[in-house]
Amino acid sequence: MAGSELTNVKSPRVKAARRLTKRAFREQDRRFLAEGPQAVREALKLDGVTLELFSTADAELRHPELITEARLKGVPVHRASGEVMSELSQTVTPQGLVAVCTLVHVPLDEALAEQPRLVAVLAHVRDPGNAGTVMRAADAAGADAVVFTDASVDPYNGKCVRASVGSLFHLPVVIGAPVSAAVRQLKERGLRVLAADGAGKHTLDDVDLSGPTAWIFGNEAWGLPEDVLAEADDVVRVPIYGRAESLNLATAAAVCLYSSARAQRVP
Repeated sequence: MAGSELTNVKSPRVKAARRLTKRAFREQDRRFLAEGPQAVREALKLDGVTLELFSTADAELRHPELITEARLKGVPVHRASGEVMSELSQTVTPQGLVAVCTLVHVPLDEALAEQPRLVAVLAHVRDPGNAGTVMRAADAAGADAVVFTDASVDPYNGKCVRASVGSLFHLPVVIGAPVSAAVRQLKERGLRVLAADGAGKHTLDDVDLSGPTAWIFGNEAWGLPEDVLAEADDVVRVPIYGRAESLNLATAAAVCLYSSARAQRVP
């Protein structure tokens, strides 16, 4: 790898990357950090998204293919000391790879332009780990887009990016959309809007999920506000067959999304 090892945590390059751990600076610089080999691998697949890559010597040995790919694409690769990587990492045990990436979200109109059949909407979701896991589940279920409303967590939060395990780079992601505007446009595109809520009148067993569907998922602690429930076409709950009190947000979202995906694929 060309160049000497970065060891000064106060160097301009390290400070410029480190500031991206704060949402205000991510928005200002239009950049974010993607940490770990899977996130870096997926980011590198998109042209022009990865701006630079920091790697420890150990990570360079463990993932030479990522270093090679980055250099072939003209992405500057900086070897970083363990101390520098600890400054950039937002995990207890850094994985030795951190990429600086451009923001990848798209406007709502663009995300819905191709007549989507399955969309996940996160309304008032605040936990970044849950949000990232919902993105991953939506990606796995073949969803066409994920919408983060204006009251939800930043999908570029480090924990959210890690929890998505690269799915942030796989499907259109919308951020900052008002719930009412998102619901209106989804309905205009012909999607049935279902609110997932534990107090829903109907269960997944009761509703027809074979058509284009958008699922709204709410806050981990208090669910969806009444005004959001009122805007949905129906309020649906995941049936509990055992003795568990409830499912957490990410698990319930995965069940709902896969139920739609399976229903839409029945011959």
